[in-house]
Amino acid sequence: MERVERVDFGGGRVCWRRFGDAGPPLVLVHGGHGSWLHWARNVEDLATRYTVWAPDLPGYGHSDEPPGSSVDALVDATLRSLDTLVPKEQPLRLVGFSFGGLVAAHVAARRDGVSHLGLLGPAGHGGPRRPRGELHAWRGLEPHSSEWNEVMRHNLLMHMLHDPAQVDALALHIHGNACLRTRFHSKTVSRKGGLSTLLERHRGKLLAAWGAHDVTLDPGFVMSSMSGRFNQPQLKEIAGAGHWVQFEAAKAVNELLLCWLEGGAVEGEFSAAVRTACAEQQAALIHPPGVDP
Repeated sequence: MERVERVDFGGGRVCWRRFGDAGPPLVLVHGGHGSWLHWARNVEDLATRYTVWAPDLPGYGHSDEPPGSSVDALVDATLRSLDTLVPKEQPLRLVGFSFGGLVAAHVAARRDGVSHLGLLGPAGHGGPRRPRGELHAWRGLEPHSSEWNEVMRHNLLMHMLHDPAQVDALALHIHGNACLRTRFHSKTVSRKGGLSTLLERHRGKLLAAWGAHDVTLDPGFVMSSMSGRFNQPQLKEIAGAGHWVQFEAAKAVNELLLCWLEGGAVEGEFSAAVRTACAEQQAALIHPPGVDP
C-alpha cells in the first residue's frame, strides 16, 4: 500500500512515498527530469522485503524547490526530510538512478549508517558518453498532443530506452509529466564529475550497474575507474537495456537489487567490447599517452 508524506525541510516540503513495511528502510532516488515514478516497475517487488521510500526530489514532481540552485541545496533539503522519516541512527540502504545516483552518493557521504549504496547508470562519473542522437525540443508544444507525444517518444529512444517496444503509454506518461514538473536543472551538475570523490567517503557496500546500451556513460571507463576501488564494488551490465535500466529491464534489476541487498554475489557479465575498452582505459591510467613506461 502506498502512503504519501509531505515533509518540511525549512522553506518547503519534499513529497515522499512509502511502499510496504516488510523490513529495513530502502530509499530509491530518481534521475533528472524525473520523479519517483522512475521506479514504477520496481517498488512493488522491492517492498516485499523492505520499507521503500521514494521521494520526488526538491524541484521535481510534487516537491517544492530547494532554497538554491546548487546540488548542495538540493541534498540539504533531501537530507533534512529524510532524517525526519528515518532517524539518523537507523541503518539505511540507498539506490540512485542517473542524477539520483549522484544525489545518493552525496547523501551516503554525509549521513552515517548507509550500509548499501547502489548506483544505476550514475551521473557524475566525469567520463565519456555515447550519444545516440539529438534530442528534440518540447517546450512550446501542447502537452500530450500528438506532436508532443512524438517528441517524447523520440527523446526517450535517444536518451532513456533502447528498445522501441518499451516506449509504451506508461513510459510516455512518466517522462512527459516529469518534464513538465522539473524545475531543478541537473544537466551541468551531472556532467561535471565528482562521483569518485564522494564514493571515497562511503564505507558500506557498493553496486554499480548500467544498461549495455546506456548512452550516458562508457562502460569501459566506469569499470576501469571503479575496479579495485571503493570497498570492492560489485559491477553489473544489464543486456539489452538503455539508460532507464530499471524500467526497461525491471525483472533483471529487481532480482539484482534484492540479491545484492541480501548479501548475495553479483555475477558480472560484460561484452568483449566492454572488456577490451576497460583494459584500454586501465592501460591508459598506468601509461598515459606521451609518457614513457
